[in-house]
Amino acid sequence: MMTILKSTTRHIHIFTAEIQDSELIPSDTVLTMDVDPDNEFVWSTDTLQKVYQKFDELVESYSGADLTDYNLRRIGSDLEHFVRSMLQAGEISYNLNVRALNYSMGLPRVIDQPA
Repeated sequence: MMTILKSTTRHIHIFTAEIQDSELIPSDTVLTMDVDPDNEFVWSTDTLQKVYQKFDELVESYSGADLTDYNLRRIGSDLEHFVRSMLQAGEISYNLNVRALNYSMGLPRVIDQPA
């Protein structure tokens, strides 16, 4: 029986599996990614697409390499840093309506307004 490898960071979950009937089915050729499973951020279609594009680039960069737990964790870690850079650049923001607000990537920046 095939085992599912996974990389789970706070905001990126990657599995060596495909989804069939809402179930994860192990796969040695398909990676499935869940972005921001706790809905901590506010995403537009464009910003979410940027994460998927970065995911595709990172997966392609490992083309030909063995699909190992280590390589999967590197991809997840790189994506976590990418999400942080998007937050810092103001491309995404914290979802203030989330059940448990925790500012996991740092306190939001407040721009000083002249009095």
